[in-house]
Amino acid sequence: MLEGNRVSPISVRGFAVASATAVTAVGSVVGVASGSTAQNNDAEATAADSTLLADIPAGQQAQVQIESMSAQADVQAIAADASAKKDAEEAARKAAAQMAIDKQKAAEKAAKEAKEREEAETKASRSSSADFPIQSSYTVAQIQAMARQMVPADQFQCFSNIVDHESSWNYQAVNASSGAYGLFQALPAGKYSSAGSDWQTNPATQIKWGLNYMNDRYHSPCGAWSFWQANHWY
Repeated sequence: MLEGNRVSPISVRGFAVASATAVTAVGSVVGVASGSTAQNNDAEATAADSTLLADIPAGQQAQVQIESMSAQADVQAIAADASAKKDAEEAARKAAAQMAIDKQKAAEKAAKEAKEREEAETKASRSSSADFPIQSSYTVAQIQAMARQMVPADQFQCFSNIVDHESSWNYQAVNASSGAYGLFQALPAGKYSSAGSDWQTNPATQIKWGLNYMNDRYHSPCGAWSFWQANHWY
């Protein structure tokens, strides 16, 4: 029952318990954040708080309730901030790990492609005089055998198709009207010299030049053949 402006002990005790609970929860969060172990209030401390709060005037009842609710809200806010920080750190860790994996895959792919290009270029740039005996003349079969050793197996048919159309594998073929010369009908004919000075008499030198040209301009003989089919020149 109310006496004057006092709150009944039962009502005040309820606010005291709420306040004590909020204070204890705040202490627990702060203790965990600082690395220390929070201690719970015992029954005697709660009883003492209740006795003191029993003397609070009725006019201060709302203030006690507000302070209790504010303390609980602070506890919830602290917990929410800690959870959000943990989630953000975990997301950042996963993103960094995925980025590292992607970079490693890209580096491995680039290294593999570089190695394949180097091997292809090495094969294509063989010295004709070192790999093939010099002859006064060559048959179509001999020239094709040279090409098979210099051109990647999966590209040879495309390579052969172009040579068939350009010169029928005649390394001394000359276009009477334009002056285009050799297996690939290079124009001017002197273009072959970038592959070797013996381009007029050595079909291997012409093959070397033609393969380099197709790789540089169309990425491969099959790329060159696709263009030839669409345009009838390359």
